[in-house]
Formats: sequence, C-alpha cells, structure tokens
Amino acid sequence: MSTKELTLAIEPRSKTGTTGSNALRAAGKIPAVIYGHGTAPEHVALDAHAFEDLLHHGGRTSLVTLTGGAGKSETALVREVQIHPVTRRVIHADLLRVSANEAVHAKLPVVTVGVASGVKDHGGVMDVIVHELEVAGPANRLPDHLEANVVSLGLHGHLTAGDIPLPDGFKMLTPADTIVVSIESSRTERDLEEAALGPVEQAEPEIVGAATEASE
Repeated sequence: MSTKELTLAIEPRSKTGTTGSNALRAAGKIPAVIYGHGTAPEHVALDAHAFEDLLHHGGRTSLVTLTGGAGKSETALVREVQIHPVTRRVIHADLLRVSANEAVHAKLPVVTVGVASGVKDHGGVMDVIVHELEVAGPANRLPDHLEANVVSLGLHGHLTAGDIPLPDGFKMLTPADTIVVSIESSRTERDLEEAALGPVEQAEPEIVGAATEASE
C-alpha cells in the first residue's frame, strides 16, 4: 500500500500550441493539462526534473497534491504521460483532478513474488502475460503495485486476475479469467521431448479421382 505524500508545483501558462510548448521544454519545463470535476481544462507548466523524479517515486499511481496553481491546492492523478521516442524524456502530461476519497479507476503494475516451483524444480520458464491490471478504489489508498505470488505454480500452472489479492475497498475490473502469469516448459526441454518421440511419419496424400496409366 502506498503511503507516499507526493507534491508537485504547477505554474499557469498562457501560451499553448507547438511554439509555446517547445519554448517551455527548452526552459526545462513540461507542458501539461489538468482536467476533471466538471471544470475547464487548465494549461500548466511543470518542472521537468521534479516531474520525472515524481514518476520514479510512485507518481504514476499515487495521489499527487498540486501546489502553486491559479486556485487553491488540489489533488490529482497522473493519467497520461507522453514520452519522446528518441530522448525518452517526458514531453507532455495529463493530470486528472480527484478528491482524496473519490473512487477512481486505475491500471496498476503487477510484480511477481517468489520463485515458481515449476521454474526451480523443473526448469520451466515464467511468462508474465499481463503487466498491468485495472482496479477501482479510493484515490488516496491506491497501492503502488499488485503482487502475484508465484511460489506454488508448477509446470503449466498459471495465475489469473481473479487470483491476485486486492486491498480492502478495491474491486478488480480486469476480467477474472485473464491469465496474468504462466509457467511453461523451456524451449530446450520441449525440443528434447520432441526428439525423444522420434520423427513423425508423413502420410502420402491420396489423389482422389486420378486415373492410373493401366486404366488409360
């Protein structure tokens, strides 16, 4: 469960569009939009270093207190982050206004815990198929991540979304039968098993309706 108290300073901005956004980035800032609660979207600027530091410390899923804006202090969730494809720097962000006890939908990362018996004892390979699960719950109690305990998983075993424990007051929105983690044989082991069975004989196809030379 996240207990972080994250704050982020915001600055109002009047210049929007490509020219204004590029000028902000050149000054070490990130253009952003705050929306929600039935109010008009607010165009703001964020300090690039402070925002990226916040993301690295749980800001993608935790409630963030915004300070220094046009109005009084308010809380929000980071809803979308645009990353430059080459520099991998944040170039834009969307923030959603939410109150502390408001029920929100959020996608939380899945973290596996332990070593599966199918991997440890049988040389299997663990495959994390789904890396995020969608849940609903109070904004001020969103966990940083969800834990998937894989210790008991044998070869060909799996965990579904319905197997992942949630904090009190939260509901899983991802379909319960969605496979999140599976343990399968390694490729080498599968090849050895197939080799042990020997080559598979291919049956000659039968040509239906073809006349033989003897009948011509």
